[in-house]
Amino acid sequence: MAVHVVNEAKRCLNCKKPMCREGCPINTPIPQMIQAFLSNDINGAGAMLFENNPLSIVCSLVCDHEKQCEGHCVLGRKGSPVQISSIENYISDSYFDRMVIDREPCNGMKAAIIGGGPAGITIAVELARKGYGVTIFDTKEKIGGVLQYGIPEFRLPKSILKRYQKKLKEIGIHFRPNTSIGGAITIDDLFRDGYSSVFIGTGVWRPKTLGIKGESLGNVHFAINYLNSPDNYDLGESVAVIGAGNSAMDVARTAIRHGAREVTMFSIEPTPRASVREVEYAQIDGVNIICSKGAVEITEEGPIMTDVTITEDGRFVYGENREFYKADSTIIAISQGPKDKIVSTTGGIQTQRGGLVSTDQGGMTTRPGVFASGDVVAGAKTVVEAVAHSKEVAEAMHQYMQTLKAE
Repeated sequence: MAVHVVNEAKRCLNCKKPMCREGCPINTPIPQMIQAFLSNDINGAGAMLFENNPLSIVCSLVCDHEKQCEGHCVLGRKGSPVQISSIENYISDSYFDRMVIDREPCNGMKAAIIGGGPAGITIAVELARKGYGVTIFDTKEKIGGVLQYGIPEFRLPKSILKRYQKKLKEIGIHFRPNTSIGGAITIDDLFRDGYSSVFIGTGVWRPKTLGIKGESLGNVHFAINYLNSPDNYDLGESVAVIGAGNSAMDVARTAIRHGAREVTMFSIEPTPRASVREVEYAQIDGVNIICSKGAVEITEEGPIMTDVTITEDGRFVYGENREFYKADSTIIAISQGPKDKIVSTTGGIQTQRGGLVSTDQGGMTTRPGVFASGDVVAGAKTVVEAVAHSKEVAEAMHQYMQTLKAE
């Protein structure tokens, strides 16, 4: 591993205008990080990464690198790009446990973070660095949100999240598991108890439905529910997956690892929406992908599909044919939307189409002091996009609370 990473690092041209950095949603200082690594300063390289991206070690594993940093590497134009993800992972993993996060003196103000996913962790770290008292509230028992309950172990080892929880504790961040805000505790209660601002980063956990007959059958499941606890499902030997995004690929590959012998995936588009790399891995694992097919009904014996074409203006046109595909279980993987528990129990927070929370550019909702970012604002996006926006929101929260302090 180390020899491979060093060789890859030596291939970096240290471009004056690094296209790899422009391709990264969080603008990681890739050439500088690589040069520090090659100069035997792995601690300096690691510090660069985590200062820029608190979830560097996670993003090194789950980012869509072929479209982002590696996809913009100039060496990829005529050959193979530098495997930046492998270099970042090696540095981040080596540095993480020895990392000391500098924290300003306690300023006496508190911030509540609702949701311990990528956005929530980012906000928590950024505010703790600035001296705020931070508590993360999460409905689940473990920290990580979609990282813990939506990405399979084979893509993101959960031991990494245990290390994160330990690191958060080291800098004074409190974690309240199994605590649903909007139930016994409301946002009003948080303000009552002295929190100066509240952040909503609850993600998108409500499955989107097809709206067709058969979705309530006993052998039909939704992707986000299955990925939450795959050990609790007995899918049988043959599984149909409706949808072809990255989440659908995770479902299909997880099903195979849990005993399914035949997994067939249906993409409504001519090519799957998932990244090329994830599609390739799924096919290597044995997933059969059928494109330009849409579901019209689900039966206890399997889904009924039809041919689908796309018009010039992007509309899907379903054919008249009906094709039955036998499957012991069917999993629907066509994205998720936000739950409305917090919004429905809190006055003054407006939502937009689909139930996503409305915010200004700084992440503040229509209720003063309440901020939001991540998937609950933008819909299902990538981890690195959530981190990048959340860093901006953390700064807006800081400025807001400093204004309160000055009053």
